[in-house]
Amino acid sequence: MLPDFRVRQRDYLLEISRALTEELDLEKVLSRVLRVSAELLGSHAGLIALREDESGWRIAASYGINQEVLKHFDGLLEDIPDHGDPARFALPEINRRLQSITKAASMGLLTGVGLPLIAQQEVIGVIFMFRSYRGRFSNEDRNLLSAFASQAAIAAQNAKLFSEINQQKQHLDAVLDSAADGILMLDPSFRILRVNRTFARLTGYRQNECVGEKHDDVIRWLRKETEEALEDAEAGGWPQTPQATLYVEGDLITRDGGALSVGITYAPATDPSGKLLSIVATLRDITKFREAEELKSTFISIISHELRTPVALIKGYVGTLRREDAHWDPDVVRDSLAVIEEESDRLASLIDDLLEASRLQAGALELKRSEVAFDDLSQRMASRFETQSESHSIETQFPVPFPTVPADENRIMQVLGNLLSNAIKYSPDGGTITISGAQEKDHIVVCVQDEGPGIALEDVPRIFNLFYRSNQAARKTKGAGLGLFLAKAIIEAHGGKIWVDDRVQDGARICFTLPRKERPLITPPN
Repeated sequence: MLPDFRVRQRDYLLEISRALTEELDLEKVLSRVLRVSAELLGSHAGLIALREDESGWRIAASYGINQEVLKHFDGLLEDIPDHGDPARFALPEINRRLQSITKAASMGLLTGVGLPLIAQQEVIGVIFMFRSYRGRFSNEDRNLLSAFASQAAIAAQNAKLFSEINQQKQHLDAVLDSAADGILMLDPSFRILRVNRTFARLTGYRQNECVGEKHDDVIRWLRKETEEALEDAEAGGWPQTPQATLYVEGDLITRDGGALSVGITYAPATDPSGKLLSIVATLRDITKFREAEELKSTFISIISHELRTPVALIKGYVGTLRREDAHWDPDVVRDSLAVIEEESDRLASLIDDLLEASRLQAGALELKRSEVAFDDLSQRMASRFETQSESHSIETQFPVPFPTVPADENRIMQVLGNLLSNAIKYSPDGGTITISGAQEKDHIVVCVQDEGPGIALEDVPRIFNLFYRSNQAARKTKGAGLGLFLAKAIIEAHGGKIWVDDRVQDGARICFTLPRKERPLITPPN
């Protein structure tokens, strides 16, 4: 049987070994190494100092030393020479200083011994034990302390590696979460390992909610522009090479059931043998690109039709009037010239609106504000537009008195003109068109309502978009989809808001607000 001391030594070494595998807190492991060393060596105190890469040496753990004395020890280690070879230069000096202080310290420490902590053939620290009674440390004591020093070195090295890995993880987390695109990491079985903040923001999922879920339970396609999704490509043998990326584009179903236009690029990560380790997917919101493409297509379609029609009419009537083999009645000539004039005005108006839309998109709208009486302005606009339709009557409803507001009168007339023109155009069966006003504490509300079929709910979110026209409107009426876009830009330039009132059951009702006081460009300090 082993002597009791050997049994205790073995048990302590096992305890330290378990601590190394169970505990990642360096301070706790080193404190346990010091306690065990002190108990086996009959020491009353001890310390472990670690070598920092740039800042010299620091005391990482202590045992049996009060804080005041510990501060003094810490000061002793501030200017230890290293010269890149701590075993040759630093350790002898540390031993000398600590041995010297053991003889002079008031706590009665008379003898001490220090041994280096060596990991991967590199000195990373020193362990020093003190005794308060006379007698040198024996070779057996040194061998025993060396065993604990080895354990402490392993603990320090593990903690250093863990700290480096943790720092790398934090850096990777920061990089991923600061990325403008959504990032999705998958394991080889297509289960989600992690997602970044942008992915969560775009799709509506919480970051932790996605972890562990199957790819196709989170990435659900409403419509795909490309032929293959990830699962389809994998079934066909993807990825066949480490450089084989996969791109999928379409409309993604978000967590709340909405749709988002995205392009997703899948890039495989493989080991040297070609085995798939993980997949990194980059998700980019392409809504604006889609809208730009749709806008371009819509612009070409609308402009080609809206410009071609008046030009064709003008050319046709001019060609007819110029025929030398015909003598036209004056009434025919007059009617033909009236059509030419009307179509020319329409063409000029469309060109003006296009130029205006271009200026508004560039942020070049200038307002010439004055105090505008909306009740009077609305009555004048009603009288002007009532002459344009025999089947409509236009009424105004404003409380008396109604406040004036600072606004650009010509621009506001343009807004009301677009709303009244639409009300007449989209209620072909006639009826009453009402311009109403209400006053709130800091703004006024003006609404234009007709008795037509109204605006479909699916069209409401896009009704103010540039060139947008519903399918029903495009089939039945002429227009380029500019009026409401211009109205919205003008109202917002005034600091107001414009919207479709979807509470109305019969007809369409569009309202806007204008502030009662002009908003300053710069908010004055409090």
